[in-house]
Amino acid sequence: MTRPFENIKVLDLTHVLAGPFCTYQFALLGADVIKVEDPNNPDCARGRGPDEAQNQVLRGLNYQVQASNKKAITLDLKTNVGQEILKKLVLDTDIFVENYRTGALDKLGLGYNDLKELNPTLIYCSLSGFGDKGPKAKVNAYDNVIQATSGIIDQSAGHKPGVSFVDYAAGYNAAFAISAALHQRAQTGEGTYISTSMLEVAMTLMAPEAAAAAYPVKVKRDKEAGISSYETTDGILMMGAFTPDQNRRLWKVIEDSGYKISNHLKDTDDWESLWAKSKEIRSELQNILKDKTAAKWQDIFHQHSLPAERHRSLAEAIEDPQLRNYFHQSEMAEGDKHAPILPKAAFAFKNGAKITSPPPGFGEHTAEILKDLGYSTDEIVQLKEKGVIA
Repeated sequence: MTRPFENIKVLDLTHVLAGPFCTYQFALLGADVIKVEDPNNPDCARGRGPDEAQNQVLRGLNYQVQASNKKAITLDLKTNVGQEILKKLVLDTDIFVENYRTGALDKLGLGYNDLKELNPTLIYCSLSGFGDKGPKAKVNAYDNVIQATSGIIDQSAGHKPGVSFVDYAAGYNAAFAISAALHQRAQTGEGTYISTSMLEVAMTLMAPEAAAAAYPVKVKRDKEAGISSYETTDGILMMGAFTPDQNRRLWKVIEDSGYKISNHLKDTDDWESLWAKSKEIRSELQNILKDKTAAKWQDIFHQHSLPAERHRSLAEAIEDPQLRNYFHQSEMAEGDKHAPILPKAAFAFKNGAKITSPPPGFGEHTAEILKDLGYSTDEIVQLKEKGVIA
């Protein structure tokens, strides 16, 4: 059986995190993804990771986690020959993904309006920090900058979360848009241009908060006490019992565990009554939850279908048996002292996501791809001598 995107060809002109993660989704699901890099400027993620040996051979883990199943070619797109080769590749390409500065590829004659003349069915997706229009359209941005400008850091009490979640959400966002465009093309026979914005993705990730900030009616209230962290005898427990009904069930469980509870705290028939008692509920929970271990409370709440988990380190979390089907044990490749364990996809279905080949080395498939385009061995040697390829 075939996977969903088999027979779909993707040209991946992306680097760092969001763009490569977007195209990785298609590679996992069977698409033929060709990563295009400047022979003099590899994707910077190739040089980043915990293992210096991998970094030195441009196979850093930051690159590997989103590069399996892809092919890799080097092309200097600032040269006429490099542009000609890319245009030949575009002729039978379904999806073109790039995350250069807005307008950069247009200046090279490789923008959507240029390439759709060669291939009217092409789906061309541009990922950028701020989108392709507006006063910040040509401003460069990374995840941390978007977290700052979007208000995420302010919403997080002035602390930047220690992960690049906007990048990865932006990759998912682009992959979803491209998938929708593929479905639309199947109905209309026409390609399209897609512009995605990391800033808008950040706003989407805090949609309730963003909508409330834009709403003229303002209100200050305590956060529901049932979705907070609490100290226990040996660690921190994160509670997830935040609705009025869950609050009532929470106190029933605590009462059944031998604690005397005021009926006043359980009397939460609606959100307003719950919000009004948040401070009291929080204070009582702080006193009670200190009485047992985080693991013991976790088990008690799980038995009664109430969400609660103890705080764990990332090193602990990756060992969770629940993740046994998420990680993929790769084979050893150049620069590896240990065989990498790489993430697949956060979903599963029959003939779905699968890793079938390791992350490619820098320009690993250049000669193979050029030969498929009709270039001879001598011509490939000449292209390398001229610096068009690495």
